[in-house]
Amino acid sequence: MRDATKTREAATFDSWGRLDTRPRRAISPDAFEDGIRTAAREGYLPFGNGRSYGDSCHNDAGLLIENRRRGRIHGFDPGTGLLSAEAGVCLSAVLARAVPHRFFLPVTPGTAHVTLGGAVANDVHGKNHHARGTFGSHIRRLTLLRSDGGVLTCSETENPDMFRATIGGMGLTGLILDIDLQMMKVPSAHIQQHTIRFDSLDAYFGMIDRVDAEHEYSVAWIDQLATGRKAGRGILLAGDHADASCDFPDLPGGRTLGIPATPPVSLLNRLTLKAFNAAYLRKAKPGESVETVKWSGYFYPLDAIRNWNRLYGPKGLYQHQSVYPADVAPAVTAKLMETARAAGHGSFLTVLKRFGDQPARGLLSFPRPGFTLTLDFANQGEGTRTLLDALDRIVLSAGGAVNPYKDARMSPQTFAASFPGWRKLEAMRDPAMMSDFWRRTAMAL
Repeated sequence: MRDATKTREAATFDSWGRLDTRPRRAISPDAFEDGIRTAAREGYLPFGNGRSYGDSCHNDAGLLIENRRRGRIHGFDPGTGLLSAEAGVCLSAVLARAVPHRFFLPVTPGTAHVTLGGAVANDVHGKNHHARGTFGSHIRRLTLLRSDGGVLTCSETENPDMFRATIGGMGLTGLILDIDLQMMKVPSAHIQQHTIRFDSLDAYFGMIDRVDAEHEYSVAWIDQLATGRKAGRGILLAGDHADASCDFPDLPGGRTLGIPATPPVSLLNRLTLKAFNAAYLRKAKPGESVETVKWSGYFYPLDAIRNWNRLYGPKGLYQHQSVYPADVAPAVTAKLMETARAAGHGSFLTVLKRFGDQPARGLLSFPRPGFTLTLDFANQGEGTRTLLDALDRIVLSAGGAVNPYKDARMSPQTFAASFPGWRKLEAMRDPAMMSDFWRRTAMAL
C-alpha cells in the first residue's frame, strides 16, 4: 500500500542552522513517483534529515520530497561488509546493524543522524579524509529516479557520469532510491584516543604530518577566542580503532540530554564561550595522553545533546567551513580566527582538520588537498553576514573554497570561484529538481 500522497506542511523541515524556521510543504517519495509524469519544472528537492546548515536542503518555491520515509535496510553481508539500503536510512541505523559484526562506516560526519542519501548528496567527509577520502569513495552502486520516470543504476561502470554528478550533487540529479555501501572491517568500533594539547598553531602544524601518518583519525579543536601567547591553543584528538579485547558495549547506551526549548537569546556568547573554552582545555593533560573511548563519544559527541542547535537562540546559527592549500594554512587559519574576533564573534565549534590527496569522486565534492577550518557563530544579523563575506574573501584569495552544504549566504561569485566546474552539474541536473541554494548561487550567474 502506498503511503500518504497528500502535501503536508510541518516545521520539521528546517535546516540545522534554523535561520529561517517556518512550515514547509513536503510530499512522500511515493507521491512523487505517482505524479512524476506531471512533475513541475524546478518544483522538487529531496529532503533527508535536515542536518545541512543552510538552504541547500530547502526549495521554498516548490515541494520537498520527504525521503526519510524510506528507511529500510535491504541487507547486510557480515562476511563482506556490503550494506544495501534505501536512501532514507540514517547512519545510526547502519551502525546498529554493522557494529555487532565488527564493521564500521569507512567515513562518517560528526553526527549519526544523517541519512545515507544526504551523506551521498553532500559527499560528506570525516576525521580520516587523509586516509579514506570522502563518503562517496565507498559507494559501490546507487539507483536514481529521474523526473522523466527513468530509473538509472549508477556506478563506476554504469552511467558513470551521472554517478559522479550525484555524489556531491546536493540532491539535484534526481531522487536517490537505494545505495550499496562498502563498510570497513575493524577489530573494535571503539577508539584508542590520543589527546594532545598544544599551545599554538605553530605547534599544531609542526606535528600534524607525523600524527596523520600514524593514525586513522585526527581532528583539532581550537580556542578561537584566545589571544596573545595563548592564541591558537587547542586539543588534537587522534585515534585508531581499538583491538578486539576492548570490553565496552558495542552500541551506545544511557540517556541523552536535551534542549527542550529555544532560549530567548543565544546562550553561546563571548562570556560563556571563554568559560567553556578554558574548562575544556583544562580537561586535557599537558602533553599527550592515551585512553580507550566509546565510538559514540569520539565520533558523535554532540549527538548526546538533543537539539543542541537551540542553544544559539531564536535567530539560529551560521556555520562557515572552508578549505585552503597546505602551504598557506598556518597564516590563513590564524587570519580567519583573528577576523572573527575583531568582528566581535566567538565560535563554539572551531575545528581544524587536514584533507588528504585522494581525488574526489564527486563532480562537486568539497574536500580537496589542504586544511579545512570550521567556525560557527550565533546569528547577529547583518554584522554576522558581513563577517562571513570577509571570511570568504580571505579563503578565495588563498586559493581555497567554501562549503556549500554548510552555507546560507555565499554570493554567486564565491560559489563559482569555489566550484569552477559547476556548469557540468547544471547540465546534468534533473529539470524538476531545484534548491534555494542553487537558485541563489548558480542560477544567478
